[in-house]
Amino acid sequence: MWDRQEAARKAKELVAQMTLEEKAAQLKYDAPAIPRLNVPAYNWWNEALHGVARAGVATMFPQAIAMAATFDPELAAAEGRVIADEGRAKYNEHSRLGDRDIYKGLTYWAPNVNIFRDPRWGRGHETFGEDPYLTGEMGAAFVKGLQGQGKYMEAAACAKHFAVHSGPEGLRHQFDAKVSPKDLRETYLPAFEKLVEDAQVEAVMGAYNRTNGEPCCGSKTLIADILRGEWHFQGHFVSDCWAIRDFHTQHMVTDTPEESAAMALRAGCDVNCGSTYLHLLKAYEQGLVTEEEITQAAERLFTTRFLLGLFDETEYDSLGLETVECSRHLELADRATAESVVMLKNDGILPLQREKLTAIGVVGPNANSRAALIGNYHGTSSRYITVLEGIQDAVGDGVRVYHSEGCHLFRDRIESVAVPSDRLSEARSVAAHSDVVVVCLGLDETLEGEEGDTGNSYASGDKTDLSFPEPQRLLLEAMAQTGKPLILINMTGSAMDLRFAQEHCSAILQAWYPGSRGGRVIADLLFGKLSPSGKLPVTFYQDTAQLPDFEDYSMQGRTYRYFQGEPLYPFGYGLTYGDVELEGVSCAGTEAVSGSRVRISGPEELILKARVANHSDRAVEEVLQVYLRADSPHAVPNGRLCGFARTALGPGERRTVEIPLDRDSLAVIDQAGEKVVDASSFAVSVGFGQPDQRTRELTGKQCLQFTVDLYR
Repeated sequence: MWDRQEAARKAKELVAQMTLEEKAAQLKYDAPAIPRLNVPAYNWWNEALHGVARAGVATMFPQAIAMAATFDPELAAAEGRVIADEGRAKYNEHSRLGDRDIYKGLTYWAPNVNIFRDPRWGRGHETFGEDPYLTGEMGAAFVKGLQGQGKYMEAAACAKHFAVHSGPEGLRHQFDAKVSPKDLRETYLPAFEKLVEDAQVEAVMGAYNRTNGEPCCGSKTLIADILRGEWHFQGHFVSDCWAIRDFHTQHMVTDTPEESAAMALRAGCDVNCGSTYLHLLKAYEQGLVTEEEITQAAERLFTTRFLLGLFDETEYDSLGLETVECSRHLELADRATAESVVMLKNDGILPLQREKLTAIGVVGPNANSRAALIGNYHGTSSRYITVLEGIQDAVGDGVRVYHSEGCHLFRDRIESVAVPSDRLSEARSVAAHSDVVVVCLGLDETLEGEEGDTGNSYASGDKTDLSFPEPQRLLLEAMAQTGKPLILINMTGSAMDLRFAQEHCSAILQAWYPGSRGGRVIADLLFGKLSPSGKLPVTFYQDTAQLPDFEDYSMQGRTYRYFQGEPLYPFGYGLTYGDVELEGVSCAGTEAVSGSRVRISGPEELILKARVANHSDRAVEEVLQVYLRADSPHAVPNGRLCGFARTALGPGERRTVEIPLDRDSLAVIDQAGEKVVDASSFAVSVGFGQPDQRTRELTGKQCLQFTVDLYR
């Protein structure tokens, strides 16, 4: 494991040899070379949300929200290791050629562990969903895989965007996210704390917005008091891009660039993605910052560079181009896609039986779309396999595959001089000639994404509602009128209004943005070579009328923990082709049955052993989930996820799965933001989803529910 103390010592010695001007220049993201000290140029800005991004060819995993749907931290860690290996390989190749441009370094600004509190947020698909516990588990595993356990750190991860950030995108540069102490500590901070304290994430990035009046990239409360004070964060802090400029141009908390630079630096922001730190020397001349503060930031940054071994020989120096997009990495990406797809409905039509089909129709704007495979913050694949191509390859010459785009993604016509709905008749014709129709709808990064980073016209990357664009709604209605069996493949990074589809389609798969070759895996799922096993990491509401105002950061009425209405599809829900049964659970060595009570003396005894059985004749994977609600006035109304385990079961196999619950599973957050254990009894639910009525209706399965009594 890397030695931070030794790296810090080397950094201090090196920085001591620099002039004030040289130290200040190192605090910009595009740090210049210092030839006299043999310090090469270094660009801190690199991306790796779901594969090495924006620097040419790399293995592309499913988008982060899809990875969350796997409920598989071990897979997230393996993804991180692939990214680290490919990132090192690319860094080695670039450095040998003297290329030290943007997106060529080893400091990756990922993962995004903001909470997807509202489905309208355009960047929600960059996150691990709406639950703080799931987000923390997946994020920590990703960070550990990315940074590695070697003598040197293989790559540096960055937890972003700190903190209380999840839209609206169009207001982010001037928005003040007002949040209670309870919501702050219960929802918005736990994943960051997990990544800092458990995964030792090397960097944290601030958000654009203010939180309770303080700009996040210059917040004494967030950076100095909580991050470095309470959590003892030892790495470096980076601003979001041009966020420090917002201090004086948007938030109006300072008057000059010098004051903005000083506010950020004095709060603990070490590197500026942007140009405001060009004013640091003037801020120094005006007495707004000290040389010691500039020195401290430079030392933190060079500590990271020494941890990465950028001035030494490392165990990663032999990695080269042959590592990038190798067969082993591509196989892992396929596995991630297979685990991420969520089957929302199946009336028995799936899996399709190839031998009973003569023709299959594949329609919709995302059927043959590469953009729908990739999400945002992506790299470049050497090959893409769309859903249409995957189905064509799967059936071979024995089944005719008809195709129609059906409609544009959001415009009312495909050909500019044609009449509206110019491909609808072709889609109807395809349906008429087909035994079954696969309808591929959804969005892509041009409709949901980051403000200023997409070409969309939909509220700066956010959605205005949960509806599909009108041309897609018309297409789905037209397909339903044909009377042919419909299978909907929904490719979005967020919840959509699927009420019409739930009523009129025989099956629905939520495929997210499944990665560059995701179409092949989706075809394998359709034809039963694989069984769907993903679970929703977000609630699918019926429409936005069920939600509070987008700008309200209170958690009341939001996410499965606080929502009081009936969702269309609940958090944690997802079907499989198999029939897996929970046969029993023991807790603290005591057999638990529904309605029973189990006594424990502390959280260390909260180890569940669940017996599961696969009653089907096919191999399946299922995700066992544990929800807990304390008998406390401070508990979340609907309980919360506090443990889960993905389990693979062969045909007819039985297995015992052990789930040790989170160390804080008995604690609640009170109104003052304090973590307390003030209850003596806890309602526990174990099953393959939540213990809510809607999950029972959709799955036909009951969770095992019992009470744990705490005695001291």
